[in-house]
Amino acid sequence: MIFSLRRAGIAKDIAISLFLLKRALTFVLTLLAASAVIFAVLDVLPGNAADVMLGESATPEAVQAYKVKLGLDRPPLVRYAAWLTGIAHGDLGISVAYDTPVAQLIVERLAVSLPLALMAMALTTLIALTLGIYAASQHNKAGDLGVMVFSQLGIALPSFWFGILLILLFAANLHWFSAGGFPGWDEGLWQGLQALVLPAVAQAAVQAAILARITRSAVLEVLREDFVRTARAKGLSQRQVLWRHVLRNAFVPVLTVMGLQFASLIAGTVVIENVFTLPGVGRLVFQAIANRDLLVVRNVVMLLAATVIVVNFIVDVLYAVVDPRLRLHSA
Repeated sequence: MIFSLRRAGIAKDIAISLFLLKRALTFVLTLLAASAVIFAVLDVLPGNAADVMLGESATPEAVQAYKVKLGLDRPPLVRYAAWLTGIAHGDLGISVAYDTPVAQLIVERLAVSLPLALMAMALTTLIALTLGIYAASQHNKAGDLGVMVFSQLGIALPSFWFGILLILLFAANLHWFSAGGFPGWDEGLWQGLQALVLPAVAQAAVQAAILARITRSAVLEVLREDFVRTARAKGLSQRQVLWRHVLRNAFVPVLTVMGLQFASLIAGTVVIENVFTLPGVGRLVFQAIANRDLLVVRNVVMLLAATVIVVNFIVDVLYAVVDPRLRLHSA
């Protein structure tokens, strides 16, 4: 008996190790594939980066000198390897437009974009889970219908347009918040968070509407399972069944959407940061495109792609925590 239990424990450990190894290998290969595509599109396929950066009026001598400065006189594979090596060491090159290390620019802008994404994700999760669970518990009743109407309106609402409405109402009319800009964290935590409230709400509205519908559908699906009827037959109340048995099993599809949404919140800051004139990563890449600063564009796009890949990897690992059956099946 003891030998059987010990063997079962070893088999479980092996399954967990294989699951994590497969996910880690997929994570690394996906990062490499994304970096290759980004490098090819922004450095090889469009043509000569020096021509793009200097413009059509540049002399051939100036273009050639700039090629040497950027290392464009080297073969593409050598440049690609040098770029990956620079990323590994935190050396992303020097911005043409700002004459500043790209890594420094990105870190400074992340101090705005990352808190904005975290705040928007927190609002999304709080609103969506509350409304989704409530709608499922009130299935086919007035509360359920109200949540569905709200979510449909939220899905149809463009975040940038909703952001403009928030500016008109809370900044221009009520004067509760500023219309845009960011004072900097040196001015105080409250001032910084206050500047991010409206853009976070604008981003969270659409994402919360989507997640609320997913949560409702997932909870309703689990409520129809046999083990839920068994729990009710044992005398458990609807609230006890919901919190003890339903939510854990319904959380897997919800977790998937939450991971994708957090990645999209960071990647989608390009629009909302320009609406609120926030000095974040989204506005940086927008300005870099306007300035033809391809070094900044390439590294910021790689950062956004890596964020999506990392979040998906974390979600895969959390799957195994929420539902061990997925871990054993994958292994």
